[in-house]
Amino acid sequence: MNTRQYRKISSDSIHSEKNGGRSFLNVAPSVLTQLAAEAFRDLSYYLRPDHLDELAAIAADPAAAPNERFVCSSLVKNAIIAAEGKLPLCQDTGTATIFAWRGERVLTGGADEEMLTKGVAQAWSENFLRYSQVAPLSMFAEKNTGNNLPAQIDIAFSPGEEYRFMFMAKGGGSANKTLLLQGSRALLNEKAFAAFLKDKIGGLGVAACPPYTLVVVVGGTSPEINLKTMKLASTGWYDDLPTTADGSGSPYRDLEWEARARDIAAETGWGAQFGGSHLVLEARVIRMARHAGSCPVSVGVSCSAHRNMLGKITAEGAFLEILDKNPARLLEKIKIDSLKAAAIDLDRPMPEILLQLASQPAGSLVMLNGTMVVARDMAHARLFEMVSSGQPMPDYFKNHPVYYAGPARTPPGYAIGSFGPTTAQRMDEYIDFFMSRGASLVTLAKGNRAEGVIKACSQYGGFYLGTIGGAAALIASENIISSEVLDFAEFGMEAVHRIKVKNMPAFVIYDAQGNSLY
Repeated sequence: MNTRQYRKISSDSIHSEKNGGRSFLNVAPSVLTQLAAEAFRDLSYYLRPDHLDELAAIAADPAAAPNERFVCSSLVKNAIIAAEGKLPLCQDTGTATIFAWRGERVLTGGADEEMLTKGVAQAWSENFLRYSQVAPLSMFAEKNTGNNLPAQIDIAFSPGEEYRFMFMAKGGGSANKTLLLQGSRALLNEKAFAAFLKDKIGGLGVAACPPYTLVVVVGGTSPEINLKTMKLASTGWYDDLPTTADGSGSPYRDLEWEARARDIAAETGWGAQFGGSHLVLEARVIRMARHAGSCPVSVGVSCSAHRNMLGKITAEGAFLEILDKNPARLLEKIKIDSLKAAAIDLDRPMPEILLQLASQPAGSLVMLNGTMVVARDMAHARLFEMVSSGQPMPDYFKNHPVYYAGPARTPPGYAIGSFGPTTAQRMDEYIDFFMSRGASLVTLAKGNRAEGVIKACSQYGGFYLGTIGGAAALIASENIISSEVLDFAEFGMEAVHRIKVKNMPAFVIYDAQGNSLY
């Protein structure tokens, strides 16, 4: 954390002053708005250089599995396209999250949360990002807020006259992998803890776009402080903690268990999405003090779109961490041999599409060409309600593969905004219902799915294909030719779209015989 480099974004309206023999830093409220707006713009298009270096190292590693070399090479190419500042790194541009520590001698006028929220709104309105937040209309009805608000803002106080920030854009896929166990002293022995990690890390799967930054936090005076520590640790905030316990109750990093967690992750075989040993790039295991009768333990991840950055306001000005605007520097390093792939014509009748896929065993890479429909959570729920009430199944759900996705807003000159896959598991409960009615026989998304999906594919002759999670800018730029809203326009980014794709890479995850890549 101490090695991060910063750029100055402003020194206007920031000045020190003396009052009663003490110095104070006077910060105009507008500085907070500018800081948040620029932070979330940068987070949408750029990554930290060391994170990119780690991805490129896997792509260049001859010992890595070919599939994960392909994935990590694609993720770096995705960063190169995103760095042009038009297509964001990920279609899920995330929940805007701000952790801040305001020095007790920093004066801002007191409306800090309001001014930071204005900056968040500005970032999402001025850039081609996706509005992902939904507001309740009742216990069960919702609507998109249309501005990606509310943000999550957590402001604490600290000594001195400096204002420090951690900005995070947290997508739903990685957030959904957060786990909290209210354990006990019985977990705190080598055998039990190793078994716990093996179970929970093995259960992470690949739906949250690995390779991950993995965090495990043991202890904490409450479950809330445990989870907050886990979330901040996923950004690198606690990387400078001591690495041995001092007996005072201060938290520390356990380097031995970090190494063991990495080994356990490698042994899962999940790899960087389609098999291999690189489920995680790095691991953090933090031990904290706890109440004798309680032992909260959390496990969480930050995905391959590792969107975190630091900010600060000092007497010298307002600063943001410098992210990597030149990922093209890694192009030579990520060159890999092309994987063998069969072309699949999606403009044929569905029985012929199924025959084409039947010739490809589970684990095969295919290139998709032709028409697909795009539908995710809200569209699936609406279609389920319609068909359950006696209305006919729309032909588009029978005649074309279904891509689970929700695009970012479309920049001028592009067919669509960033458009990577969403987590397939959220649609698992609908699969048998739709497949039994001749619909949704070929689906495309990211991540592993429930056993019921494998059974449904086998029973109804269907296929589940996976494409690269975290490569949304690359897919939008190179693989999607056209897009139009087909149904449920009121759902915004969750409307049903019809798209045309060319050479879109996908792996056969589950085939019609019940075989699986994993």
